[in-house]
Amino acid sequence: MFETAYAMSSGGGGTPGKGLEFTILWLVLIFGIFYFLIIRPQQKRQKEQQKMISQLQKGDRVVTNSGMFGTIVGINEKENVVVLKIGEDVKVEFLRSSIAGKVAKGS
Repeated sequence: MFETAYAMSSGGGGTPGKGLEFTILWLVLIFGIFYFLIIRPQQKRQKEQQKMISQLQKGDRVVTNSGMFGTIVGINEKENVVVLKIGEDVKVEFLRSSIAGKVAKGS
């Protein structure tokens, strides 16, 4: 009777853990794809943005995240604030982090 039960069992023909190795390999592969297609480019853009913000100086023409154009007339390093001249007698304070980028002076 035990011989019959043993003959009906799977018998352990495959190596244990083979499916687990395959799953781990796929997870590593998917993480690698996400890293190189999503995470790495985003980190690169963030470093470039921080570099641009740290190099701001008076006279630079910039655009804010809200789409407002202006020329920097003052920078407060302590409070991370820039003062933008957006009109003839109009000056507005913005956080440095709200500057989206520099634009050409002629624009």
